[in-house]
Amino acid sequence: MLSSLTHAPTIAPADLRDAMDSDTPPTVIDVRSGAEYSSVHIRGSYNVPLPLLAEHGEEFASRLPGQVVLICQSGNRARQAGQRLESVGVDPDSVTVLDGGIAAFESAGGEVVRGAGPWAMDRQVRMAAGSLVLVGVTASKVLSPKFAYLAGAIGAGLTYSAASNSCAMAAALSKMPWNRSADEPGLGSVLDSLPARS
Repeated sequence: MLSSLTHAPTIAPADLRDAMDSDTPPTVIDVRSGAEYSSVHIRGSYNVPLPLLAEHGEEFASRLPGQVVLICQSGNRARQAGQRLESVGVDPDSVTVLDGGIAAFESAGGEVVRGAGPWAMDRQVRMAAGSLVLVGVTASKVLSPKFAYLAGAIGAGLTYSAASNSCAMAAALSKMPWNRSADEPGLGSVLDSLPARS
């Protein structure tokens, strides 16, 4: 069922799974990085990384056919993509966001394709934040009590991240070499891969 619980309308994972099997499936746009997409993606989805969509919103808006479902790992980047598309004139009623992201879709029995690739971004953030807190606490006991400030800074950053629904650490990690796929899609290849507008 579609709902308006967030800024962008959402679709439940089970409803998307059923819609994908219908005679008129929606166009599923995955806004994660190419590396994340290579790791796991919904069968039949199109990879349009958020930075590419944000930079070329007008071109994508003119090519998107019918009903579009935006997906990412958790829903945050998909909502940002939806806001960008709305800002360039896409009808908000034609764009929805997958509630809970790709993991929720897979849990609901949706078909995904797995490949080799890096950990999911939220897992990388948890590992980096946890490691920095562990280093800060350990170093504060062994080297200098001032290292406790590192743990406090990470805690403050995570609190801000939750309150603002953004994540600076994820943005930084997305620029790391292991998150940069050699097959990161470019504008031309993405536009050519999208289904034709009816």
